[in-house]
Amino acid sequence: MTWKTFGLGLVAAALLTGCKKDENNVLQGEVVPPRDLSEVAAEDEATLQEFLQTHFYNYEEFQTPPADFDYKIRIDTLAGDNAGKTPLIDQVQSRSIQVTEQQIGVGDSETPISHTLYYLTARAGQGVSPTIGDSVLVRYEGTYLDGRGFDSKPNFLWQELPYFLRGYQQGMTELRSGTLEQLVVNPDGTSNIENRGIGMVILPSGLGYFNDSGTGIAAYSPLIFKIELGLVVENTDADGDGIPTWMEDLNGNGYLFDDNTDEDEELKAFTAILRSNFVDADDDGDGTPTRDEIVIDAQGNISFPDTDGDGTPDYLDKDS
Repeated sequence: MTWKTFGLGLVAAALLTGCKKDENNVLQGEVVPPRDLSEVAAEDEATLQEFLQTHFYNYEEFQTPPADFDYKIRIDTLAGDNAGKTPLIDQVQSRSIQVTEQQIGVGDSETPISHTLYYLTARAGQGVSPTIGDSVLVRYEGTYLDGRGFDSKPNFLWQELPYFLRGYQQGMTELRSGTLEQLVVNPDGTSNIENRGIGMVILPSGLGYFNDSGTGIAAYSPLIFKIELGLVVENTDADGDGIPTWMEDLNGNGYLFDDNTDEDEELKAFTAILRSNFVDADDDGDGTPTRDEIVIDAQGNISFPDTDGDGTPDYLDKDS
């Protein structure tokens, strides 16, 4: 089953609407026939390498914060008085993420194509790093590589990471949050977390919106997200079945939507509602809730009984 996980809630419907054309000469909202995923990945990587080699961020302010510093990441070009600054290429870290056409809804191929995600920690938080399945309290700014903004949330808000862009979600796991003890609520109702983590994620279009311009984002656009990670709900359990969401990534590929133990049975149902394991309280569809087929001890440790000894735990085994 093909699933598209293009950032629910990440970009408001009001952003960049209308019938203007983007830099790819595509009408915003127009359905763009998908290009070859591997071809776009190679182009994006070349674009990102050039960007990282020719730009820097205000690292000196983070190293020695002035009295009025707002702890915002700012990017500028290595030119003129800034020619001697340290380029981003020497400060970011990276990781490879495998993406298939099927995962992003542009084809049936399950052949993984490697995409490089770049991330940077401008200030380490004093809390914890989220998993791909956790709830997080964040504020962020999304921009194109040229600095044009397409989304911004200046106030902290809660996000459920499984429903957001793959690159955004994965990059978030490389940051650390603040702590609840440092939460400050201002008289105007806004809030701040003093020891929050601050970082940046730079992603190719295959980890973003790829050819989907329906949100107003230009097709095939690499993107930047500047993130302030406030709090994390550790071991978020989206379906309340006793198993943390991150543990429902059975194939370990960092993508929760292709783990659906009872998909065949769901497809046969009249309604054909498909529920990936992380949002299914009965993962194997045997009529017994997952919570009743696992054991959680007083310390919160989970064990997975295998009654018939066939190597498949009961909660994933319809015959148990």
